Amino acid sequence: MIVRLLSAALVAGFLAAVVATGLQLALTSPLIVAAERYEGRHTHAAGLSAPLPIVLAHAHEGSEPHGAAPEWQPAEGLPRMAFTGLATLVGGVGYALILGAVMLACGREPSPERGLAFALAGFASVALAPALGLPPELPGSEAAPLAARQAWWLMTATATGMGLYLILVRRAAITIFGGLVLIVAPHLAGAPEVAVTQSELPAGLAAQFAARSLAVGFVFWAVIGLAFGWAWQRFGRGREAGAHV
Repeated sequence: MIVRLLSAALVAGFLAAVVATGLQLALTSPLIVAAERYEGRHTHAAGLSAPLPIVLAHAHEGSEPHGAAPEWQPAEGLPRMAFTGLATLVGGVGYALILGAVMLACGREPSPERGLAFALAGFASVALAPALGLPPELPGSEAAPLAARQAWWLMTATATGMGLYLILVRRAAITIFGGLVLIVAPHLAGAPEVAVTQSELPAGLAAQFAARSLAVGFVFWAVIGLAFGWAWQRFGRGREAGAHV
């Protein structure tokens, strides 16, 4: 069971990383590069923090304090592409493992259809719901402290995942009500905000990046779900064939 789970997660993570990395390089990376150039023209900070264009990455530190050493970043071109692909691969395999474990824990035999359904719930939990309060941000955007954003993201992702489980899996009146409360609670509490916004990035550029990031994330999760379900059944048939030899 463990070997089958790991094998299916590796296949799903690899396929999702290939697709998502290509989409990132085509859709979001140009916006990040444009934001970095714009930021370089309009800020006087000595160093700037720019996140790798990783699927579902929301947080970055903005500009460094004056005189601070710049954070390390991969060089433009092939190094950045390689680190983007590697980070997306690691994230894809990790999410695929969680997806498979959740399906098995819920007593659902993985299949492409079930994998897609659970993957869409995962996308809603870790990407869509947090983006309602903390949309994906470009370098140079003003943001609340990183620790506060990470704590709110974790709370929102956990509450949304548990809420969807209560609504879609348990399906009792009381659990549906409890699930709705869990989903809404983080947004009623509110995401951390910046007191004063001084970013000079065009609003249209930021909005375009947020929309494209969510679109790439949706495809990323959909490929994980479909590929995991297919690989799980494929490896299962292989083991059955070996047992009959």
